[in-house]
Amino acid sequence: MKNRILIFDTTLRDGEQAAGTRLGPQEKLKIARQLERLGVDVMEVGFPASSPGDFEAVRAIGKEIHQPIVCALTRCRSEDIEIAGKALKGVSKSRIHTGLGVSDIHIESKLRKTRTEVLKMAAQSVKLAKKFAGEVEFYAEDAGRAEPGFLLEMVEAVIEAGAKIINIPDTTGYTMPEQFASLIMKIREEVPNISQAIISVHCHNDLGLAVANSLAGVKAGARQVECTINGVGERAGNASLEEIVMALKVRSDYFGFSTGIKTVELYRTSRLVSHLLGISVPPNKAIIGKNAFAHSSGIHVDGFLKDRKTYEIMKPEEVGVQQSDVVLTARSGRHALKHRLEELGYKLKGEKLSQVYERFITVADRKQEVFDEDLEAIVEDEITTTSETYILEYFNTVSGNKTIPTATVKLKKGNAVSQEAACGDGPVDAAYKAIDRITKLKAKLVDYSLQAVTGGKDALGEVHVKVAVGNRTVAGRGASTDIIEASVKAYVNAVNRLLAKRRRA
Repeated sequence: MKNRILIFDTTLRDGEQAAGTRLGPQEKLKIARQLERLGVDVMEVGFPASSPGDFEAVRAIGKEIHQPIVCALTRCRSEDIEIAGKALKGVSKSRIHTGLGVSDIHIESKLRKTRTEVLKMAAQSVKLAKKFAGEVEFYAEDAGRAEPGFLLEMVEAVIEAGAKIINIPDTTGYTMPEQFASLIMKIREEVPNISQAIISVHCHNDLGLAVANSLAGVKAGARQVECTINGVGERAGNASLEEIVMALKVRSDYFGFSTGIKTVELYRTSRLVSHLLGISVPPNKAIIGKNAFAHSSGIHVDGFLKDRKTYEIMKPEEVGVQQSDVVLTARSGRHALKHRLEELGYKLKGEKLSQVYERFITVADRKQEVFDEDLEAIVEDEITTTSETYILEYFNTVSGNKTIPTATVKLKKGNAVSQEAACGDGPVDAAYKAIDRITKLKAKLVDYSLQAVTGGKDALGEVHVKVAVGNRTVAGRGASTDIIEASVKAYVNAVNRLLAKRRRA
């Protein structure tokens, strides 16, 4: 246990205090089961005196959860502690987490007591809590802004009263990592009976420093970290459990500590909490965000494909993510495209690869991301076009509710280029008539269908047509983010197939 950091999860208590969230007893129980699978050492599951719902949640979780310590929060009030004791009755591993404000602003403005009165309240509450739970943890609220001398006096008094865990919270996220580390070190060095207790840290994220402060506290001597899944919690949230755990794991060379967390359960736990709390995980969230293991830049992708260690300091499988993701955008480069095409079963080289790459860049410039379905449509479209009789060089359409739809189309056949214009019932019909004039085919459009290959407003559209000349019927397809362009390509593709059939015949 000397090199072990205890993970105290407070998602079900402090995490639930995030604005606009509320969990029922059954939802809390579902998360508690997953936290047990995750391997947390302690789970703080509620504040029983705050509501009948919280009381019931603590009692229900306490009956079912057996591996982690089940903890209930109280204020330094006898009624709070007695209610928590009733909720925890019969729990095999129980803890009461009691405390009060220790900064002058809390003592004077919130509690409206003297320092002497606050010291007495704290010691009495700890002694009472010992009667109702297996162990007692004391929180010195707003320790980050407390007068150091009084904080040390308070810590000594509550340890003397029987507290085995001393929580030093940076309640308002006010301190800097160096300051917080110095405070933990001061407690270790100057509180005479500190060896009888474990120092815990509970940092908030108001300045974005919750994880940094928590890790600084660990480095300075804290052996328990209080955190939440996804960093949820009051105001800007708490220290993120997944970030704390993976920092300790990835940088074990620096910290020299481990945890009991089964890291492969992190992603699953994150998604469950996100779903039940209704708080989305930002895509750039460290460890479990959608982009945490996604590579897009050509330089990064090139390095990653040669050796993943060039840009990844941990494996996605370690946190429960299936695999790293190469996101194809206009910045991804030829190497990334070739790699993804090979994964999809297309081994293209030379001119064919160049042709597909040029089309890929055109599509990527119109879309934020190019998906596998897009690539398949592009490859099929471009590869079948290379041996076509007619190649689409240019088209232009004009239409409107008070304008006669017209189209101009330019097709290339060998070295010859032909251009025609036509009117029609709509821009697509006009374009098809212009193509018929160039090819001299009296083709009949038997069927036309349009579908989005991918989702979103910038989706790649795929058009399928059936065209007949005499007793011959063929299918054609085309794809583009522009549905008119996709329609024209599909018709040209069908015409070429008709001509190929005629040649074979």
